[in-house]
Amino acid sequence: MEEVTGHIRDFFITAAVLLSSFGISVLIQNFFATETMAALIFVMAVFITALTTDGYKWGVVAAILSVLAVNFAFTFPYFEFSISASENTLSCAVMLFVAVMTSMLTTKIKRQEKLKRETEREKIRADLLRAVSHDIRTPLTTIYGASSAVMDNYDLLSKEQKMKMLGGIKEESEWLIRMVENLLSVTKLDGGNISVVKAPVPLEELMDSVLTKFRKRYPGVEPEVSIPDDFVSIPMDPLLIEQVLLNLMENSVLHAEGMTKLAVSVEISDNKAMFEVKDDGCGMVSGNLEILMEPDAEGYVHTEKAVRDDRRSSGIGLSVCAAIVKAHGGVITAESGQDGTTVRFLLDMEESEHGEQ
Repeated sequence: MEEVTGHIRDFFITAAVLLSSFGISVLIQNFFATETMAALIFVMAVFITALTTDGYKWGVVAAILSVLAVNFAFTFPYFEFSISASENTLSCAVMLFVAVMTSMLTTKIKRQEKLKRETEREKIRADLLRAVSHDIRTPLTTIYGASSAVMDNYDLLSKEQKMKMLGGIKEESEWLIRMVENLLSVTKLDGGNISVVKAPVPLEELMDSVLTKFRKRYPGVEPEVSIPDDFVSIPMDPLLIEQVLLNLMENSVLHAEGMTKLAVSVEISDNKAMFEVKDDGCGMVSGNLEILMEPDAEGYVHTEKAVRDDRRSSGIGLSVCAAIVKAHGGVITAESGQDGTTVRFLLDMEESEHGEQ
């Protein structure tokens, strides 16, 4: 299906470029009474076609049609084909050369870009594998040890001791479930064949859903929320953006030692929606957070420097956040210090029917 869609797109691009070139050539010939510009214009048309379509086929087709158009409509004798003239043969050779060379260059560039994307995906998989092997080993060991202790010493343990061990098993299991959910999200976004389906989502509904889920997990923590009073609709996949906000808020609860305040805010400016999750904890334990997620010049996000010594560093969670925001075409950044940690991400706003944001 994608291949058919690509062929249709390339057909319309080729047709539009050639028709535009024909029209421009007619105007120039009528107003300036010259035949020399038509060949140059069609050479440019061949170049543009080869540059914007896939493979060699459409560039070669554009070259052949351009030669025929110049020969028939813009070369004396008009409105009849003449293949004997040497300039016609030269024009054909030049246009075919331009088409083939441009197609070769564009195909090479596209292959290099594809290889680069595949290399980046492999690096992400390797990073995730290292994070998984480190983060999952400890809770599994804890679950195994606690369950074995309860089974082997059931009659010797008091009810309080049993409940404490079972509570630890429950806590570790819940964390493993969240880890698996995050891994599934990364797998979905890193597959390359599944794109994020955006739909206009009212900001107030999004925040209500996030807060409801967060309060069920952490009833003792009440975040401060600040969003615009006006109605705001943002194109997004609501489930994925919910996961980003929940991961960031949960990260603060689990790791921001000494935290007394958790704030979530959204601001609208310059056709962007800026989400911010901020805590007043001690920052990142053991070395702090130098770079959590820093976008490079091309807008890509890096998480490999997001390292905490705590085994529940949520490295997978941070990778999920970066992957989701990037898949939405957004940018995510963070800063941390002794006065706390702030994570921000930007999403494009949807324009209303009246052009207002």
